[in-house]
Amino acid sequence: MRIAINDFVRRQTPESPLSHYEGTWEELVELVTRSFPDAKEGYKPGVLLVPVPCRSFRSGTILVTPETELRAVFEARREPEARYLSVRARGEKPKAVFVFVVLYSHEVLGVEATTDADFEIISINARVTAAEEPMDPMTMARNFLVLEGGTKGDFSAQQFAESIVYWSNRAALDTSPRE
Repeated sequence: MRIAINDFVRRQTPESPLSHYEGTWEELVELVTRSFPDAKEGYKPGVLLVPVPCRSFRSGTILVTPETELRAVFEARREPEARYLSVRARGEKPKAVFVFVVLYSHEVLGVEATTDADFEIISINARVTAAEEPMDPMTMARNFLVLEGGTKGDFSAQQFAESIVYWSNRAALDTSPRE
């Protein structure tokens, strides 16, 4: 079984507003390969969530307080995906308390595969709480509706509602230069 880096995860860097790993991509593959026996099935068959030790990971999510400086952006994750409204928060990337790495099988990725490996690392999900964290509502909607960049997934009204409530006081990190 081979694990590789999908080009999509390469956007998760120290300079990005997203969670990231402070080591190399090769080291990340080694870490995920060692932790693979602990993998759990994700939101559908062929999607795996691999918990990894949280050292060397930073979260791109900020807990919003009344003092948090917020900025709205209208952007796509990548071309040719549709733009959407996203709220960002100023702050430093916090150290992760819990991390799992999302793997998609070659079959699930289809034309989105960027290697010929059995599984590709799609996302680094680092959070500042050990509690379960739902997928953000926009990602759920993109997957549910199979929008550009989405991978078909079915979610209940309960899952959507829990996601909306959870993300109502959290925001992605804003890494844009101050004006």
